[in-house]
Amino acid sequence: MTTSMLPERNREESAFAADHPIPGKEHIVVIRTPYGKPQAVPVAGTIEPGFSAIYRNVRSQDRFIASPHPAVRTVYDVFEHSASVFADGDCLGHRYYSPQYKTWGPYVWQSYAQVADRRTHFGSGLLKVAHDVAGVQAADKFPVAIFSPNRAEWVITDLACQAYNLYNVALYDSLGPEASEHILNLTETPVLVASLSNIPAILTIKHKLPHLKVIISMDDLDNDNDNIAATSKRSLLKPWADAHAVTLFSFAQIEQLGRDAVVPHTPPSPQDVLTINFTSGTTGLPKGVVLTHRNALAAVTASMFALAARPRGTDVVISYLPLAHIYERVAMCEALAYGAAYGFLHGSVLELVDDIKQLRPTLFPSVPRLLSRMEEVMRAKTVNAPSKFAAALSRRALQAKLDDMRAGGTGNLALWDALWSRKIRKNAGFDRLVTAVSGSAPISDSTLQFLRAALACSVIQGYGLTESFANGLIGEPDDKTPGHSGPPVICNEVRLKDVPEMNYFSTDRPNPRGELLMRGPLIFREYYKDPQRTAETIDSEGWLHTGDVASIDSLGRVSIIDRVKNFFKLAQGEYVAPERIENIYAAGTDIVSQIFVHGDSVQTFLVAIVAVNPDTFAAFAGTVLGRPVNPADSHDIAAAAADTRVRQAAVRELDRVAKQARLQGFERVRNISLKLDPFTAENGLITPTMKLKRAQVVTYFRSDIDSLYQEGSLLRQPQAAKSKL
Repeated sequence: MTTSMLPERNREESAFAADHPIPGKEHIVVIRTPYGKPQAVPVAGTIEPGFSAIYRNVRSQDRFIASPHPAVRTVYDVFEHSASVFADGDCLGHRYYSPQYKTWGPYVWQSYAQVADRRTHFGSGLLKVAHDVAGVQAADKFPVAIFSPNRAEWVITDLACQAYNLYNVALYDSLGPEASEHILNLTETPVLVASLSNIPAILTIKHKLPHLKVIISMDDLDNDNDNIAATSKRSLLKPWADAHAVTLFSFAQIEQLGRDAVVPHTPPSPQDVLTINFTSGTTGLPKGVVLTHRNALAAVTASMFALAARPRGTDVVISYLPLAHIYERVAMCEALAYGAAYGFLHGSVLELVDDIKQLRPTLFPSVPRLLSRMEEVMRAKTVNAPSKFAAALSRRALQAKLDDMRAGGTGNLALWDALWSRKIRKNAGFDRLVTAVSGSAPISDSTLQFLRAALACSVIQGYGLTESFANGLIGEPDDKTPGHSGPPVICNEVRLKDVPEMNYFSTDRPNPRGELLMRGPLIFREYYKDPQRTAETIDSEGWLHTGDVASIDSLGRVSIIDRVKNFFKLAQGEYVAPERIENIYAAGTDIVSQIFVHGDSVQTFLVAIVAVNPDTFAAFAGTVLGRPVNPADSHDIAAAAADTRVRQAAVRELDRVAKQARLQGFERVRNISLKLDPFTAENGLITPTMKLKRAQVVTYFRSDIDSLYQEGSLLRQPQAAKSKL
């Protein structure tokens, strides 16, 4: 492949001229694309054999727009500007628990100026203990690990790293101890900042972490109203920490050290590393995605120009998705760029609704799994309401709005907005909501359209990877057509590469199809200490090979339609490697001769088509049914395999294997179809070497898969019969 991007198209420009004042409290500039007009266009002369044309956003056909202003070159600059313009504005908020009233109070806020000061004090103290305790030299750019739920100290640690040109890595609970050990050792992290509840997990494996010298607790280590010093958290943890040669500090101690000896900032450059974000991966240990300030600023700029216009300094955003994941990380960077009030979830995500009603957010980044649950609740109270009158009125309102969107309108109808949507918005805490964004995984068309109608606001779908700082594609606010993720953002270009083994070609009609490639200032630098994987993912011309199959319509909107590689993402955003899971199940029980594990991207659990081993399965089924099953009688085997009691027992057997193999919850199969000989060379579902043809299997068993999902998880259903497995 020869280079297709001419030098003049490789320019990176800001949104404003150099002599334009840095944006202050004016509206964020948004140029809306009229309905039915192209949102992205092919660049002339870029079609090559095996590849589609290169597509660019209509707003950035001749250059990348990767900054809101020439003076803004990093996300450090972004926060400095917001801290100056919105110094007295609400920045980070949380809720206090009242033991007296046994309830959570309203949000309490720190201003941008207060957060900026705490950032400087913590960063100064961090440098001191890193030097004095961990032996880090003044010129070293060392990593700082963060291990905590979302809270103000998480953000302040991140901002401190930016101010002193350090970088951070984030740990999260679902990785497990082995992955946490891998990350801390790979990055040779000397300092960990953690919530108190996560410190014991690290101390348990500290003997395997030779580089870790300092642990900073985000929580106070001394009892507030307790005169018994021996029972303080510090007294309980310190001997354990001392035994493992690690020094324990509280966050407040570090801030005080920095307050006593403030160190001037050492601002980063665009090429400096902001974070190494470790993905959950598909097989083996997680890989570290090296992301720079240039990447982060491009992502923030893209979002600024894609979302609906509103005055800066007026936004409210709720933080509930894990900051260790890139999706929430970019949401946080965007919130601080907008001068927004960024409020944290007070506890479990099950209590999110209470926080939403307290905050009344204007922006709501979310994921399909949560949005689907919200849809269910809203439908139950509207179109499926017990009151016949309320249900009939809701159905009429919904249909009118859907018809308007289908005809090219926004779905915002004054009458129905007042009579129907206003009440839904208020009850949900979304009465100020301007834009909701669905990311991390595909969302079903029906959910997307219902929420657009019910909430009477922009509900858009985006697409991005950790490797592209959670950006790449994003829908236009006024485009209410479902089934796509919008055009490429203003700092990104895309093209499609033929996938002949899956019959996807850039020459397909009416729309080209193929593997989605992305290029631009969004794209990560490398996988940390892994040049082989880096070379496999980014080619010599800078194209990121996403592994997702896409199509591009006549308006330049991109739809994700398949996966090239044999792994997929579930609705909650978790990646699943089916072949690894299949190998575990096949090796763990003798009733399975072959198994095909599948997960739809709009579903939250896995299903499977299972080929049974007649001899062992007959005995297994006979125990469940309380009668003999003849292994030589295919009809008897088939009848037993179709029996719900047998299927439930088989799912429990697979779950036993999964637990022994320590599979994550989302990796466990929840429903199955048992068959005698489902995969043969004759039906074209296996290769001569007995490997499954995954795309063909999905097509062949589509009706079975749909039925399994419609039936739901057999593990959740009452057991029809006990069996000794």
